[in-house]
Amino acid sequence: MRRLLLATAALIAATGATYSQDAKMSFFVTSVGSGKGADLGGLKGADAHCASLAEAAGVTGKNWAAYLSTSDTDARDRIGKGPWVNAKGVKIADDVASLHSDANGITKQTALNEKGEVVNGRGDKPNRHDVLTGSKPDGTKIADQTCGDWTMSGAEGAAMMGHHDRTGLDESAAAKSWNSSHASRGGCSQEALKGTGGDGLFYCFATN
Repeated sequence: MRRLLLATAALIAATGATYSQDAKMSFFVTSVGSGKGADLGGLKGADAHCASLAEAAGVTGKNWAAYLSTSDTDARDRIGKGPWVNAKGVKIADDVASLHSDANGITKQTALNEKGEVVNGRGDKPNRHDVLTGSKPDGTKIADQTCGDWTMSGAEGAAMMGHHDRTGLDESAAAKSWNSSHASRGGCSQEALKGTGGDGLFYCFATN
């Protein structure tokens, strides 16, 4: 009985430690998209999706913003001041400047989803490394590559995307960019996004 009680206490302590670590999460890649391609319901819908996923993962008390630019908004201005850590407590960046520099900590191993899971990248099946951003490398907008400010899901339009795994077809800076690798091809539908190695996923940052 004593051994059982000690084992139970150890399990509770371990679970508590894990929850405490997860509760600090302030950055993640969405585990799922909207299911409607790049139609996220605009910025409002995307932010709500971030909040819903975080809450389901047990992280509360934070204000969440999707890392997405629109025709009149820069993604870098939406996400607070930092620092940001993933679901395992690993720091991604100290501030907006370091996030948009070569010093950021975004890799396949650190760009986890809200559950603390690694997101499929190039070489995995299915590949899901294309992440919606609508942004240039510095986090400012590309006005004509936001799929109608994240309201389109058909054959028209395009979305700029980054590679969360920092891997592409070559060794170019674009191929290794987490936020500005290439535009979608064939429109903004779920099928178009999947066609280049995506799934309608995007980055979420806590602003507080």
